[in-house]
Amino acid sequence: MYQKKRIVCIIPARDEAQAIQQVISGLQALSDDNGHSIIDDILVCDNGSTDNTATLAHAAGAQVITQPQLGYGIACLTALGKAKNADILLFIDGDNAFSATQATPLIHTVANGADLAIGSRTLGKMEQGALTLPQRFGNRLASLLIRWLWGATVTDLGPFRAISQGALNRLAMENKTFGWTIEMQVKAIQQKMTTVEHPVDTFRRLGHSKISGTVNGTIGAGVGILSMIAKLYWRQDKHNPKEVRVPNSRNISSQMKVKNEH
Repeated sequence: MYQKKRIVCIIPARDEAQAIQQVISGLQALSDDNGHSIIDDILVCDNGSTDNTATLAHAAGAQVITQPQLGYGIACLTALGKAKNADILLFIDGDNAFSATQATPLIHTVANGADLAIGSRTLGKMEQGALTLPQRFGNRLASLLIRWLWGATVTDLGPFRAISQGALNRLAMENKTFGWTIEMQVKAIQQKMTTVEHPVDTFRRLGHSKISGTVNGTIGAGVGILSMIAKLYWRQDKHNPKEVRVPNSRNISSQMKVKNEH
């Protein structure tokens, strides 16, 4: 619990045997000023792993859900189906690229009224090799497209984030693949939700990436993200042809607010 709110963490994972227990133990160690655990439940969605990710996650104390259909989004959606009575959902990858200690500011921000808190890798410190050149380029391109199409300033589309259950319900998430994170952020902009960015540090992942580590994975992720942007804009244009774009300001609730803690 954190400020009397139930916190559930979701970890989509595929072949993360090298890192999953470190990620889980880091989350379990999070505590508030009174020494009480912050994370109430940790749900790992084993997304078609060929190693012993699921066994190790269970041994570490996480609840494990299996989803054989590959896809980041469907793994998250499957885990959400098992997230009972959550007030705040925390999302983090199972590759140990992030420090669990930096989850607390994200959770705190949502617990105190924000709808969505994004861990921005761009604003934080980054270990050399933590992100590939295609990842950096794709992230930058998507951020520019969001600014151009919706007038909102975003610095990152990273997976490390927290969101209130109420906000998540209103977003009606549906993407089953690589467009999950951008769907969440764009829909939050469209619905004028309060979104806050926090800098998070990024480290070289443990194990081999199934996305950035392969040509097909990199291309697939890029296509998925761009198609999600196009889909969301087309829907908006179709249903709200006279809609005015959100002003480019960080001081209104529909914009990304940036907290620089470094």
